Amino acid sequence: MKDFDSLYFVGAGGIGMAALERYFLAKGKRIAGYDRTPSDLTRALEQEGVHIDYDENPALIPDYCRDPQRTLVVYTPAVPESHQGLTYFRNGGFEVIKRAALLGIVTSHSKGLCFAGTHGKTTTSSMAAHILHSSGIGCNAFLGGVLRNYDSNFLLSATSPYSVIEADEFDRSFHHLRPYIAVVTSTDPDHLDIYGTAENYLESFAHFTELIQPGGSLIVHTGLALQPRVPEGVKTYTYSRDDGDFHAINIRRGEGTITFDMVTPWETVSDISLGVPVEINIENALAAMAACRLVDVPFDAMRQAVATFQGPKRRFEFWVKESGEQGRVMIDDYAHHPDELSASLASVRALYPGRRLTVIFQPHLYTRTRDFASGFASALSLADEVILLPIYPAREEPIPGVDSEMILNQVTSTKKCIYSKENLIKSIHLSNFDVLLTAGAGDIANLLPEICAEYKKQKR
Repeated sequence: MKDFDSLYFVGAGGIGMAALERYFLAKGKRIAGYDRTPSDLTRALEQEGVHIDYDENPALIPDYCRDPQRTLVVYTPAVPESHQGLTYFRNGGFEVIKRAALLGIVTSHSKGLCFAGTHGKTTTSSMAAHILHSSGIGCNAFLGGVLRNYDSNFLLSATSPYSVIEADEFDRSFHHLRPYIAVVTSTDPDHLDIYGTAENYLESFAHFTELIQPGGSLIVHTGLALQPRVPEGVKTYTYSRDDGDFHAINIRRGEGTITFDMVTPWETVSDISLGVPVEINIENALAAMAACRLVDVPFDAMRQAVATFQGPKRRFEFWVKESGEQGRVMIDDYAHHPDELSASLASVRALYPGRRLTVIFQPHLYTRTRDFASGFASALSLADEVILLPIYPAREEPIPGVDSEMILNQVTSTKKCIYSKENLIKSIHLSNFDVLLTAGAGDIANLLPEICAEYKKQKR
């Protein structure tokens, strides 16, 4: 890749794009881009020095991004091919590459700790990045969520040989990576609009394992259908809460805490306390610490880091947490796959047994709703009350007959309804919520301040 002076990002507000923008800002490059709508992330990027326009008119592209010899153009597959800005750059002779390809180039000369999986990869990679940073070893981290410890999804080190990378399977993006340590958390079918079948989805993970560097390692969750194809000289380890090469024993829960001991192939590490004490983070911590153990991070440093880990935003994030048995609770979670949603609801049930649980869920993508409506309904039926929003389309056009009612009709909870976003805010004050979970990968996040404000106004 040439040494460009400037980079233009089409889809600049995407979480994966943001990490690359921050990386090249730190390298002294001039950065500009386009996104469809403003968000907290785009506003943060603008404050950091990224020029972002919200109209795809090519006339708005800044002058310093108009020389094809000095400007690299990066785009995300979520942007349609008909985008006017992309058309301008392609017709003008610019080098135009996908985000995943640029990430592969940026990290190719480092030892990459790459975290893949249908779910769990954001929290697990963020935890590993926090461990490496806190230990003093450091890393360059390209994460899929804004880590609350740093209010960023990017960490920079001028000296560390390691990169921590959230390896996204969408559009086969993770095939651009060459992991030193690869972690696979789960392989439940998703993105069937891209892969077509569950078998093709699984095959993409098998190919991912072929890309591990010689002398590296694969860490894979036990019980997956995945059949790894690691190169010669690559070691394979397993993990899960209850078994595998890395697993937990002596799990203690109480007073809002979870503490456990970690069994490894070489030793047992005692008294690991979770900074975000939810059940799924036992496995997330095991995977993150296993990867860090393989690059020789001391266990004392890992223990301290896991205890101070605050988690990524929108990953089981508390917005209201009142004390006492009747204290009001509001939690937000990015869960957008049936298994993620089921795990999230189970975690709330475990933390607050016997409490009345309401879920506000925004389905993400028409194809995902079509393919997994029954799974979403089964997960949501764990709640006492279910409120659905219309499907968030993201990159997709509507599919006839596919809507939120496909899910609602199969939910078995006795209290269930669908609200528009506007009517949700207007009507929420009529509900007497006890424990409230908001979930989904769309723009429900933009409603959280209003939902939280209305929730706090409610009187028992």
